[in-house]
Amino acid sequence: MTREQFRSLTERGPVLLDGGTGSCLRSMGMPPGVCTEQWVYEHPEVIAKLQQEYADAGSGILYAPTFGANRISLENMGLADRVEEFNRTLAERTVQNVGGKVLVAGDLSTTGKPMEPYGPMTYAGLMDVYKEQIRYLAEAGAELLGAETLLSLEEALVICDAARDVCDLPLMVTFTCEGDGNLYFGGSVAEAAVSLEAMGVDAVGVNCSVGPDQLEAVIRRLKQSVSIPIVAKPNAGMPVITETGEAVYSMGAEGFARHVLHLRDCGASIIGGCCGTTPEYIREIKKSL
Repeated sequence: MTREQFRSLTERGPVLLDGGTGSCLRSMGMPPGVCTEQWVYEHPEVIAKLQQEYADAGSGILYAPTFGANRISLENMGLADRVEEFNRTLAERTVQNVGGKVLVAGDLSTTGKPMEPYGPMTYAGLMDVYKEQIRYLAEAGAELLGAETLLSLEEALVICDAARDVCDLPLMVTFTCEGDGNLYFGGSVAEAAVSLEAMGVDAVGVNCSVGPDQLEAVIRRLKQSVSIPIVAKPNAGMPVITETGEAVYSMGAEGFARHVLHLRDCGASIIGGCCGTTPEYIREIKKSL
């Protein structure tokens, strides 16, 4: 997919993303504490079922399950030697599962190690990590890239540089932030969005963070700050942790869809769900649209 085709797609009306992956996989048998990428690699039938359900529900863009498949995150799980295997295979399988129905985004996220001066990561070191992952995803057939749940602008800028150095696929960048739009390592989402638009990012916004009912001001501010498409992919409300350690989210599918459609009215043109959302949530949004 070209960047011009991506922009044309967003101009034709709201584009639906998928919903939660990790929270859904937990309900489908994935135990806590495991490497998600390794588990879905070893259980292809489970992730295929979930992806097909999202496609049937109305998702127009679906993230391949490569969220934590960068070298640093996998190294923390003792799996650094499987970076290429996981990224190539999981992206290829996603294309096989839903290709032709929806667009497949190669999924990237934080390494969990902040950049200088907040942490040990250098620009050059992080650049190598993301270039490696992006190259495998692009070669495996990803039609665009989605960098999500980022914590700082600096991290996002490295991903942007890495993506443009490796390929010319459309790039969506979303941050996790406080309810007021402030990032965890300084600055705000709106300020970061201005910098990313100047760097050539194709869409910017928020994911995870809080429920859709708490993001109206954030989305409005983003819409006022940039001209590129705005992404809203919030959680299903705020979770309550049970005695067994399970996260139970407060917002049902109908209420979630109602609030997300209000985010569309505030300026979001790419919408979906994050933690706690399921194919039913995407189906409700599609129905409301």
